[in-house]
Amino acid sequence: MVKFALRLEARPTPSRLMSWLSPVLAVLLTVLCGALLFVALGHDPLAGLAVFFVEPLRDAHGWSELGIKVAPLLLIAVGLAICFRANIYNIGAEGQLTLGAICGGAAALYLDDGVGGATVIGVSLLAGMAGGMAWAGLVAWLRDRYNASEILVSLMLVYIAQLLLSYLVYGVLRDPEGFNFPQSKLLSDGLLLPMVISDTRLHVGIIFALLASLGGWLYLSRSISGFRLRVGGMAPAAARYAGFSSRKTLWSSLLICGALSGLAGACEVLGPMGQLTPTVSPGYGFAAIIVAFVGRLHPVGVLFSSFVMALFYIGGELAQSRLGLPSAITGVFQGILLFALLACDVLIQYKLRWRKHG
Repeated sequence: MVKFALRLEARPTPSRLMSWLSPVLAVLLTVLCGALLFVALGHDPLAGLAVFFVEPLRDAHGWSELGIKVAPLLLIAVGLAICFRANIYNIGAEGQLTLGAICGGAAALYLDDGVGGATVIGVSLLAGMAGGMAWAGLVAWLRDRYNASEILVSLMLVYIAQLLLSYLVYGVLRDPEGFNFPQSKLLSDGLLLPMVISDTRLHVGIIFALLASLGGWLYLSRSISGFRLRVGGMAPAAARYAGFSSRKTLWSSLLICGALSGLAGACEVLGPMGQLTPTVSPGYGFAAIIVAFVGRLHPVGVLFSSFVMALFYIGGELAQSRLGLPSAITGVFQGILLFALLACDVLIQYKLRWRKHG
């Protein structure tokens, strides 16, 4: 009896053009799958897609709210892109963000004299970056000293960071006048980040994110250290032969990522939140992993993907209030985007072939 099996066959020369167009195709496939999802849920697909992709862009307020989501996603994704280019799979940016929020928020609360100012804000942001670097440095040390998997260590540290945050806001950092709610006191107005656009919530964190994207591109493409990092990620044997230090690559990439993630956390506390609560992130650290890969691990390419991911967050919030959909709809769109990207990338590297057996 003749049987047929579907096999993947490696392409001799994968298309470079399709490699760059793959993220765009993945976004289009996500939109198509989203339309089918709305139909399955009994909603008008055009109206549902409009809520996700058009409604947030109708006015300046929508754009400003989008920028608030883009800022942490872009900051973290730039750091993750640097890590992944070095072949260091840091999955715990969420924990580094949380430590940045704890350290930045605690510094702001300690220095809060009711007046604030640029100096106190700067110190708080630096404290946030130091917290993120310390958490990422722990991953680097365990990998360097004991050859522990950075994937598992960084991921487990996420939950430790979140539990530490809960311990603090239920304990020493809890507002004594907050009616026993697990939250710190509100920061003074002088400690909040300046607004970029008046009458909106868009703060200078978006400027930090854009500068990080530019700085990440210059680091990877115009510096000797960035060149060594890229070579170590693409060809570890060649990097060792050339005398490039794998330890230096490990530490530098993780510390850069930790600093940017910690800065994102501190900006959340000193920006739209204005205080510490048991949850400072809706999962930016994990979503930024998708952002980094959709952006092709390029510090400038992640600008596009962070914008798309921010649309998912804002669109998900609007879908809850206007269409009555659950909050999980945001995660569904994120998962579809990742799956579509992986499928496109596989088909770029391989082609499907029917093989006859028997």
